[in-house]
Amino acid sequence: MDDVEGLVVTRDGGVVTIRMDRPGKHNAISYAMWQGFGRLMPELAEDDDVDVVVLRGTPGGPFSAGADVAEFPTLRAEPEGARAYSDAVKAGEGALIRFPKPTIALVQGFAIGGGTQVAVSCDLRVCDTTSRFGVTPAKLGIVYALESTARLVETVGAAWARWILLTGDLLDAEQALHIGLVHEVLAPEAVEERAYALAATLSSRARISLTGGKELVSRAAHGRLDEDAEVQALYEQSWTSGEYAEGVNAFLQKRRPDFRGRRRHRPER
Repeated sequence: MDDVEGLVVTRDGGVVTIRMDRPGKHNAISYAMWQGFGRLMPELAEDDDVDVVVLRGTPGGPFSAGADVAEFPTLRAEPEGARAYSDAVKAGEGALIRFPKPTIALVQGFAIGGGTQVAVSCDLRVCDTTSRFGVTPAKLGIVYALESTARLVETVGAAWARWILLTGDLLDAEQALHIGLVHEVLAPEAVEERAYALAATLSSRARISLTGGKELVSRAAHGRLDEDAEVQALYEQSWTSGEYAEGVNAFLQKRRPDFRGRRRHRPER
């Protein structure tokens, strides 16, 4: 898979890392990078060898300083340009949110503006004790997009979403943990190892359970509690999957299930 300008993609087994890599700009997210997320995530979704995606900044941090505001005077100077730019952000963020497999944000140092937006788009977030978070459109005269706002509300609740958006103030790692913005806070020397250990754990789980679980959590978060035909299809797929058979057999044989091996040796259709 080709890299996108500002994004470096690497693979280790079933774990793919997307690294925001503009250290000279503190990994600020460019228009091209938002477009890149929109292209990369569907490709990774279709790649059967991909189990988990880790999103990060350069090693040691930062995660990202946010949108590359230096582009605004040219790309967002007129309403049409601002609309096109917002569409690219929406597409990139949406591709992250709707990615069917698990995603982990590995946050080292600050994740401001679009950096927090990318982190919140991921399923799981681990950060180090130096991390700082904030969503700062109130400092730029921008109205935060509805889907982005909804994701923030889903993550931290309406009360804290109001605090974050209305003040534009930064939260430290402990505050982020307290309100549910991140799942774990670790020492700087331990956070990378923890993130990839978590990725390895997810890679070892039954994919049918992970993708189904993500879909049902999303439905529940949006108040969609009816077990319609799509939900019934998810149940049916799990009951008839090779991973279900492997899980039951492993339990009965008192061994660790090998879901990755089962996926690799899936019979040809």
